[in-house]
Amino acid sequence: MPQDRWAAVDSYIGGSLVPADAALEAALQASASAGLPAISVSPAQGKLLHLLALGQGARRILEIGALGGYSAIWLARALPPGGHLITLEANPRHAEVARANLANAGLAGVAEVRAGRAQDTLPLLDTAGGGPFDLIFIDADKPSYADYLTWSVRLSRPGTMIIADNVVRNGAVADPASRSADVQGVRRFIEALAAEPRASATVIQTVGSKGYDGFALAVVLPG
Repeated sequence: MPQDRWAAVDSYIGGSLVPADAALEAALQASASAGLPAISVSPAQGKLLHLLALGQGARRILEIGALGGYSAIWLARALPPGGHLITLEANPRHAEVARANLANAGLAGVAEVRAGRAQDTLPLLDTAGGGPFDLIFIDADKPSYADYLTWSVRLSRPGTMIIADNVVRNGAVADPASRSADVQGVRRFIEALAAEPRASATVIQTVGSKGYDGFALAVVLPG
């Protein structure tokens, strides 16, 4: 099925089940005006994150990779009163845009943007007793996904849901000979998931306005 058909279906689903939202639209526009890449999750995917957080009853959410804060808005809106979201962003300019977008959405007191490489901010978060989190969303540099998984499990509790985006890479993830650093990073991540005794996981392939990709879902196990 061609890409334009996938996008048309996404448009229909979004128009039916994801109502227009001024704050979310403003976040996308502000991100584009600031020169951020147009790689945020789609509206339907954002709604999925929101529903997963709601179903999880998440009170504490960690996001690795804020970009312009679009997905953070979806996730933070699922929090109950007193809930808190921390989103990590390596690029200072992107972090600045994300903070402004979250504030515009009325979430400045709920969502916190921490600037700096996640390889540096995750250990600090752990040392400060920042966990456990109820839901963790990974959507950052793919070569570091396996490391982010290690930190995610460490910052989890039994029952925590870990979601990782963009793990199918237009099907290239199935090619062990791929020369793409992103593909090899995702393959290391999936191998690490398979070897992780504290989590049970699967990968769901997706198509839509963002093309052919997929996300990983894992739940941290007791014991």
